[in-house]
Amino acid sequence: MSSQVLVGYSSSSSSEDETSAQISGCYEKVQKKNSSDGELGKSEVLHDVPQTSRSQICLPVPDSVLNMFQDSKEEHCSDDSAQHGGRVRSFPHERGNWATYVYMPYEANEEFFDLLDLLLSHTRTCGLSLVRMEEFHISLSQTVVLRHHWINPFMQSLRDRLLPVHRFFCVIDQVKVYTNQEKTRTFLGLAVSSGHAQILELISEVDRVLEEFNLQTFYKNSSFHISLAWCVGDLSDKLHGRCLQDLQEMVDHFEDASVLLRCHMQQICCKAGNKIFSFPLR
Repeated sequence: MSSQVLVGYSSSSSSEDETSAQISGCYEKVQKKNSSDGELGKSEVLHDVPQTSRSQICLPVPDSVLNMFQDSKEEHCSDDSAQHGGRVRSFPHERGNWATYVYMPYEANEEFFDLLDLLLSHTRTCGLSLVRMEEFHISLSQTVVLRHHWINPFMQSLRDRLLPVHRFFCVIDQVKVYTNQEKTRTFLGLAVSSGHAQILELISEVDRVLEEFNLQTFYKNSSFHISLAWCVGDLSDKLHGRCLQDLQEMVDHFEDASVLLRCHMQQICCKAGNKIFSFPLR
């Protein structure tokens, strides 16, 4: 704690002004003596300070004490949208709050990226430049906020709920256009055409965990999908109509699309801040 904080808690009586003057005079006396006789020990300095003032002298707090309660694993995130490609946070970042969501990961292979490049090339002819997603997954929850001390019990509860769930296959072959709730981003995605029942079973279990922590559950009547690419703003109109039909035809006629877009879902993941937790299915 700094000396300024301590001064803020003190009164402004005249007796304290006199004491401060006495302390200042003592230090001036010590400094003069130091220049001729060398440095004095702490006991000599306190010897000249009035008895009523010794308790008010503050020594600096070591850095090890000041930093001992900082969470070294927690990352500060900037709210400057210019640093995130124009993306806007749906809620402000606060120390101790961890943005968290549950999802099924999709491992993209070389053929998948070939298909994606073909789709994105066509969207440019429709007057829209999209940014490819860094990772691909099917969301099983909204993004919610966990306090740091909730993370471990939340993950344990999630693990217990998912323990009896079996692995399954789903098909993602329907081209769809999405926007986020705030209408600040537009997404091109591949929606699930087979495997809805199994995904709904997963979401039911995830929702129960969210309810335990009084967090918002998943959207009702949601379209399960993998987001492929995005752009800033609500530009969905440019992708609808003829452009969307062309994109669907590209997917339907892509070589080995029926095998490529049939996904074996073997694990569920949960990302909280910079940590990823994995839960294998049976």
